[in-house]
Amino acid sequence: MSELRSRFGEIDIYLFDQLLKGRFDGARSVLDAGCGSGRNLVYFLQNGFEVFGTDRDPDAIARVRRLATQLAPDAPPDRFQRAAVEAMPFGDAAMDAVLSSAVLHFAENEAHFAAMLNEMWRVLRPGGLFFARLASSIGMEDRVQPLQGRRHHLPDGSERFLVDASFLANHAAHLGALPLDPLKTTIVQDLRAMTTWCLRKPS
Repeated sequence: MSELRSRFGEIDIYLFDQLLKGRFDGARSVLDAGCGSGRNLVYFLQNGFEVFGTDRDPDAIARVRRLATQLAPDAPPDRFQRAAVEAMPFGDAAMDAVLSSAVLHFAENEAHFAAMLNEMWRVLRPGGLFFARLASSIGMEDRVQPLQGRRHHLPDGSERFLVDASFLANHAAHLGALPLDPLKTTIVQDLRAMTTWCLRKPS
């Protein structure tokens, strides 16, 4: 177990599944949009990827820069920058893969959700992988309390922007995205539901 943790850190199990499926084979640049302290980046930092990250929290950026210094000392620290997901400092089609883990459900409204999604899509190259984990109402429709728009109060006491299958399908169609896997939703102790959404940008 300690060997696995040293190789992969506290990686999201569904992101690990994408690694096992070979979805990152041939990828060089990986962006974690809303990276936090870098829990999903350990493997990529240690295996020669060009790793980038953004987060609105300056403390999170400081932590992920320290992690990068330990695991990939040659990586330029400016690859990790304080920035909102909807306004990232990277060029069009700059990334082979974009990760969004537990970020999109902090959208303030549908316009904010679309702005974040469109920005991540903008920086993703044709043929690139988009991986997201986000809160949803799937399987918990009768246990979440609607507030305003798609924002809901969850049984765990939090307030989140919740998606459903049709909402994600409509956004994928608008992007012209190619779904890579069926939606996979995990219900956590009847408190919240987390959905995995994997797309390929057409070449």
